[in-house]
Formats: sequence, structure tokens, C-alpha cells
Amino acid sequence: MKRLPKVSVIIPVHNGEKVIGRCLDAVFRSRYPELEVVVVDDCSTDRTTEICRRYPVKLVELREHAGVSKARNTGARNASGEVLLFIDADCIMLEDTIERMIETKLRTGAEIVGGTYTRLPEDSHSFFSTFQSVYVNYCESRNPEEPDYVATHCMAVEREVFMKLGGFIEGSYIGVAASVEDVEFCHRAKRAGYRVVMNPDAQVRHVFNFNLRRSLRNAVKKSMYWTMYSLDNRDITQDSGAASRELKLNVACYFASLLLLGAALLLHPIAALPVAPLYALNLYASRGFFRALHETSGVSFMLKGIAYYTLLYPAAVGAGASAGVLRYLRYVKFGSMKRLRTEAE
Repeated sequence: MKRLPKVSVIIPVHNGEKVIGRCLDAVFRSRYPELEVVVVDDCSTDRTTEICRRYPVKLVELREHAGVSKARNTGARNASGEVLLFIDADCIMLEDTIERMIETKLRTGAEIVGGTYTRLPEDSHSFFSTFQSVYVNYCESRNPEEPDYVATHCMAVEREVFMKLGGFIEGSYIGVAASVEDVEFCHRAKRAGYRVVMNPDAQVRHVFNFNLRRSLRNAVKKSMYWTMYSLDNRDITQDSGAASRELKLNVACYFASLLLLGAALLLHPIAALPVAPLYALNLYASRGFFRALHETSGVSFMLKGIAYYTLLYPAAVGAGASAGVLRYLRYVKFGSMKRLRTEAE
């Protein structure tokens, strides 16, 4: 039997007084034997550090707000475990999450292992929170043996490998916006020859607190930074976790339908004929996600989710992608990355 490595759970937090206690309670309910917990406070102004001091954690306090990449890298430098397990402060780890992550690492030999969200989030009373949790779980679980990336809401990395790679990128918008630093890290790790795998059964419950406005704002933000990174990485059509080809087709069908309906109003009604086939194509392409909605909360939830996903959500994703293209051209391609990083902060 292989010896179990010591695991350092690293949690970056900024003004997380409403969630950090629940997060730490869950970590210390873990059944994993060799464990330390490192919390990096990213210059909180609320009661976060006061709450953290109630737990047997190694608390590191940053002197100025620096962003999630800096916080995670600082946590790694202060960790003593052979494996670094990154989670977010608004994630509630299940009792067997660490065990499942380490079992996957030992079984596969992968240097980087990911987990995902539970389908039902911590705030499962909210339609928008549950929709988002099901969507992320579905997208991240589709290709466990060769995922495009694994996310920092549940990511285990060999400490030696993490240090060799230089940790998460800090010197650009990628490391501040809390959107794609994990994607960039995994892509860099793969290019260096390291293996990335996913265990869909290693899960955390996320605290979203989403309503309609927060859900749409999150979609705009995520798609904006993801588009910028994808343009720079030249993989805009890549099937990449939550930035799935299904979602990209959904957005394309949505805006194509709007153009066709506009042409029908301005030119001739016949222009609207392709709208129905486009919608049918979109429904068929996303049938796996819709099945996951049904399995999670039944027919009524699935129908509501289909309506939201196809009639409103793509507008926010498309708006964010458009903003991402403009910001990429303005700041990354032809402008000042330093200015863009300041705006992201």
C-alpha cells in the first residue's frame, strides 16, 4: 500500500466572513489523516481573520489586496505538504473529497488532479445558483481522463511541480480577475509534460448566492476574461470545461436568430424560417446538460433551465465575449497590459 502524502489545503480569502467559517468547518471534518490548512487573507476589512484564528490553521495575512493568484502562491510558499490542494473560501468540502483526490492521484500518477461542484450548491433554494452548479458540474465532468483544465475550486498539485512551474500567473489580468488563472496554469503544465486528470466524484458545495442579476453579471465577467485569454492563446473554438462548444453554439444560435428575426421584420418574413431549425439544433446539442438539469431537480426545473439557458443566458455570455474582444484588442494586443491589470483590480 502506497504511503499517503501530506496534504496542505490552501484557501485564499478576501472579505469572506460570511463563508470562511463554514469552509473551515468542512475541511476539518475531512477523514484524511495527514493534513494542514493554510489560509491566506488577501487584506480583508471585515471579520475574516478574527474567524480564522478560531481554527488550527496557518494564517498568512497580505499587507495589500493582491488578487487570488498572489494569495494562492503565497499559501504554497508557506505550506509544508507534498500535495497542495487549492479550494475557494466559498466552497464547502465533502468529508471524502481529499481522500478521493489523493486516491485518483495515486492511481493515475497524474501531477494535477481536479474535482468539481456538487450539482446542488450550498444555497440550493436559488434557481440561479442551482443552474450554475449543475452547469459547471456537467461541463467539468464530461472528460475526466483528459480535461482541458481543472479549476481551483478543487485542484490538487504536487508541491514540487507547482514550484517548478512558478505557480499561478500574477503579472496580468489573468491572475487578478479570478476567472482563468487555473486554465492558464493547466495549459502551461501540460506543455511542460505534466498530466492533468479529473475525478467527478471529488466534490465541493459552492456558495453562489445568485439571483438573476448576479447570475448574468457572472456570465458577462467570466466570458469576457475567458475570451481575452482564448484570443491570446489562439484556442477560441476549444471545448474547454465551462467554456464548452455547447455554450458557444448556444450563443451563436441565439445571435443568429436575432439577426434573422431582425431581417424578417425589416425585409421579408421568410428570413425567419431558419430560426426554428437553429433552436432545434441548439436543443439537441445541449441535450446532455438538459438531462443533468432534469436529474437534479425534475421536469419543471429543467424546463425553466432550458428557457434561461437558450433565451437569456446567451445574451450575457455574448455581451461579455464582445467586451472581451474589444478589451483584448485595446489593451493586450495594441495597448497597455499594466493598465488592464489595474482595471481588473
